[in-house]
Amino acid sequence: MSTRTPRIRRRQLLAGLLLPTVPGLARAQAAFPDKPITLVVPFGPGGIADLTARAVAQQMSATLKVPVVIDNKPSAGSIVGSQAVAQAAPDGHTLLLMSNANAVSASLFRKLPFDVQKDFAPVGQLGVFDLALFVADGSRYKTVRELLDDARARPGKLTLGTIAVGSTQQLSAELFKARTGIDVVIVPYKGTPAVLTALRSGEVDAAFEILGPWLGQVQARTLRALAVTGDRRFAALPEVPTMREAGVADYEVASWNALAAKAKTPPAVIDKLNAAANEALKTPAVADKLLSLGVRPQGGTPAQLQQLLAREIAHWRAVITAAKIEPE
Repeated sequence: MSTRTPRIRRRQLLAGLLLPTVPGLARAQAAFPDKPITLVVPFGPGGIADLTARAVAQQMSATLKVPVVIDNKPSAGSIVGSQAVAQAAPDGHTLLLMSNANAVSASLFRKLPFDVQKDFAPVGQLGVFDLALFVADGSRYKTVRELLDDARARPGKLTLGTIAVGSTQQLSAELFKARTGIDVVIVPYKGTPAVLTALRSGEVDAAFEILGPWLGQVQARTLRALAVTGDRRFAALPEVPTMREAGVADYEVASWNALAAKAKTPPAVIDKLNAAANEALKTPAVADKLLSLGVRPQGGTPAQLQQLLAREIAHWRAVITAAKIEPE
């Protein structure tokens, strides 16, 4: 009896010490978030990514009962902002506005300070937005077919404007060139305003750009969209065909935005963030705001975002290789 009693008492003592910690852990998990959340946007203020982030963040703030603060960290390839999140604590209080720029960067740069597939925990997709092939309203090209016929009749003469080398816009032009087999000159500019000026002045014959920012130009009839690059027509421009409908086989490009956290963030936290983001996208005010920007609200699960990222990395790696763009 004397040898068993101490063992029983030790077990009771251990049980007494351990049991109170279980509710404590549950309370800690349930308390998330217990401070403001920072959403790092690796683009400048005022663009599609920034405006998407702000619309979603405002609604998530109301759901999660803490501020969701936007922190703009623009840089080439979204590297600076992405690195900031990769180095943050894995507690869900620092998020990344992930995009197809992250997928492109995986092949565009020789070495990144993070692994985009290993150092981030996907939360969920937010939206999809198309690019379009534009011409000035006074252009002689009324259809993609007319543009292609002229390009084939005058090899090396047609010019396509885009923003910087390695951007989704420039790679979309490279993919267009590859899929159609035409010999054209792709002219990169420093930014969207410069591309717009070049297009309207006749410095370039056509241009690839994100549809949303130029939608007003199309509606004002200063630009004309020959085709959109996604898998469906854009609701506000129902008469504009997709690139596939216009005769370019196996051509589809769509930009996207999503939320990600630092890798090893607890699954319960990821689930709570995912639920808040999906709820925000279903809110009429948020959905209407995104649609006005040319963004189709599209949520989903962390697993679906992980699959999307893997597909996009493989897709853009093939485009970059075919275009013979040397990694930086």
